[in-house]
Amino acid sequence: MSRVVVVGAGPAGINAARAAAAAGAEVLLIDSAAAPGGQYHRQNSRRAAGGSAGGTRRTAAALALPARVEHLGHTVVWALEPAPGGGHRLHLRTGPADGPALRGRSVDTEALVLATGAYDRALPFPGWDRPGVYTAGAAQALAKGQGVAVGERVLLAGTGPFLLPVAASLIGVGARVVGVLEANDPLTGWLSQPAGLLAGRGKAGELAGYAALLARHRIPYRRRHAVVEAHGKDRVEALTTVRLDHHWNVLPGSARRIEADAVCVGFGFTPQLELAVAAGCSTRGGFVTVDAAQATSVPGVFAAGELTGIGGAALAADQGTVAGTAAARILGARTRAPVRALRRVREGRRFAAALDRAYPVRPGWRSWPREDTLVCRCEEVTLGELRRAVEDREACGVRSLKLVSRAGLGLCQGRVCGRNAAELAGLPDPATAFARRPIAAPVRLGELALGAHDLSTHEPGTQAQDTHARTTHEPGTHEEQE
Repeated sequence: MSRVVVVGAGPAGINAARAAAAAGAEVLLIDSAAAPGGQYHRQNSRRAAGGSAGGTRRTAAALALPARVEHLGHTVVWALEPAPGGGHRLHLRTGPADGPALRGRSVDTEALVLATGAYDRALPFPGWDRPGVYTAGAAQALAKGQGVAVGERVLLAGTGPFLLPVAASLIGVGARVVGVLEANDPLTGWLSQPAGLLAGRGKAGELAGYAALLARHRIPYRRRHAVVEAHGKDRVEALTTVRLDHHWNVLPGSARRIEADAVCVGFGFTPQLELAVAAGCSTRGGFVTVDAAQATSVPGVFAAGELTGIGGAALAADQGTVAGTAAARILGARTRAPVRALRRVREGRRFAAALDRAYPVRPGWRSWPREDTLVCRCEEVTLGELRRAVEDREACGVRSLKLVSRAGLGLCQGRVCGRNAAELAGLPDPATAFARRPIAAPVRLGELALGAHDLSTHEPGTQAQDTHARTTHEPGTHEEQE
């Protein structure tokens, strides 16, 4: 029996690996981070090094892997293609980013589970490229992983419940949170869908805890408010906030200036679709479509976690259990249906759908940036340049927009700016437009040459000989957000 290959070691990936191993399959678990866990299980490295007992033991138990699972950390999948004879071939690079001795190899599998997670979506506004502007996920990663606060006076802005645990993490490391600005009106959104409220009833205690924390620290929570400009010379010194209408258009006369040295923004999450798109998986609304067994439209490929929708770590973990069980089954393992996980996934999906409707990104944000506001920070492409590429040079597709404006051609390859640029340019299917690329992570030309050598020496069902090269990319974010 060949191995189940799982990409991503957040809650979804870990549970997929465990479930497949429990069914008797051998598993290869690939992740860009050194250790499994993802954003949700991120530990404070200083506490872990000091041997902090309780939390460290609980985290270790949550991340424990069975003997049948081989964990391959510090590894990115930079390309995925059909394998000769069936299944898929994954091209890997293992080692710290830009390390002196990265190893290249390729792996074939007939059962692939994609649990690549998602990363924060930030919307452009004047000054968003200044030091002191962070994504909410980055601020939480620094707080949870290093015990570092991104600033002394911090404002949170965006949409979605993820802003609340980020505020809690910042408070925990000594930052003064001066406010939480929610662009939508969650109260109205949730009351309009009682089925979603019922499905998410288990979250009530968690929400009450965050509400109590904000009240205890006298942190204002303002609905239909947003940050539309960051001010400062060398870094953020103040922010302009406004009130919004239902569509996120700025209400005249509502501008207010707040002093802060950091702002954390988060407008939901963008799933890491590159590998799923490369495999040919169908998508809808920017997420991979799956059936009850987490199977995608491509035989032998399963997806779990935030790749299929944003519903929290518990839903991702249950989806991973279902996907891992199904993946092991197609390799011939005798499995029992994970009835409890299936039931929780059904309910979790209802909650996730309600969450998406309660916290949409509305079109009014496109009026926030000015002509000179950077949209693509890597290539320093402004909104004005993007508009001229469309209006004057008729760049009406992703390829032409990249070539004419340079948007999405920098180091991030459109992961930060792609969806925003596509929406501002009026491109079709903006959620997946910039995810369609044959190479999923930046590699050097020399590595492509080595990859061709790998293919020539690769035998079906085996791993190719190691090759040595160096890359310029940073590890991806194959992880689940909280």
